Amino acid sequence: MDSKHQRVKLNDGHFMPVLGFGTYAPAEVPKDKALEATKLAIEAGFRHVDCAHIYNNEEQVGLAIRSKIADGTVKREDIFYTSKLWSNSHRPELVRPALERSLKNLQLDYVDLYLIHFPVSLKEDIGIITWKKSPKHNS
Repeated sequence: MDSKHQRVKLNDGHFMPVLGFGTYAPAEVPKDKALEATKLAIEAGFRHVDCAHIYNNEEQVGLAIRSKIADGTVKREDIFYTSKLWSNSHRPELVRPALERSLKNLQLDYVDLYLIHFPVSLKEDIGIITWKKSPKHNS
């Protein structure tokens, strides 16, 4: 993959790779797989990495990025890192702490793009169960 030619110029003059590596995985996938897969993606030429606090794998994704920087595969400025604000942190006073928590988990100094993950706000820990398996379907 020639990532230098597969990018778009943003209105601020920066470039964003058009093809990104998404790091979401279901809960049953071991977290170390995010580390392994992200390293392989960077080795394969991916320069846009997409993650989010709600994925519960920021530590592993950050470690993968830092290890590929340490071994000389990439520099930090070569990676376009996208993160997302979860729906329980939309209030203005919660945005910066949410971003700082992600940066701490990642052990990175900055993200390149910070999106609102889902444009509907949720209260934190309100105890609502959205879906529950019916007892008659336990098998």
